[in-house]
Amino acid sequence: MTTPVGRRERKKAATRQALADAALNLFIAHGYDNVTLHDVAEAADVSTTTLLKHFPSKEALVFDQEADQEAALVAAVRDRARGTTIPRALCVHVKRVRIHAGGSDARYSQFADLVKTTPALSAYAHRMWMRHQDALARAIAADTGAPSDDPRSAALAHFALESAALAHRAADPEQAVEAAFELLEHGWENPAAKPGAART
Repeated sequence: MTTPVGRRERKKAATRQALADAALNLFIAHGYDNVTLHDVAEAADVSTTTLLKHFPSKEALVFDQEADQEAALVAAVRDRARGTTIPRALCVHVKRVRIHAGGSDARYSQFADLVKTTPALSAYAHRMWMRHQDALARAIAADTGAPSDDPRSAALAHFALESAALAHRAADPEQAVEAAFELLEHGWENPAAKPGAART
């Protein structure tokens, strides 16, 4: 019985990948708003009904790593190196997966540009990313021995994730993330309060 199940799962995975690839190709070539679900289904040689069994929405066709994202965030806290603080581990992780992901890969650059220039996709990506807040907060609380509903853990999780949105609006994304996590780790220090600094 295990062989047929394995074959079925492989076929489902192949169909899902074909749909995602077809969607990305069409979105890059014609623009996200100019492509319909029917267009994607036709390009992948399946029905629209089959497409919707794999992807509940048009936006979901572009993002297919939600479970992996959450697991990686939790692992960044749980498996960090000895002596590394939670904010530092999360800072490194956010920069790696939200700023430097894809490296010099041209295909990833096309994907990133598509998301950045399409408001519906930018909004969806942010909502999807922020859905990991509760899981990340629980991981932080568990690591520190705090209750699972610890508000400090929830606050750190929230603002750690929001740093990605800050980076996407910044002229220097890496510097923006570093500044955000410096604040999260050490708190706010008013520059005007330093000796010799002028008050504004």
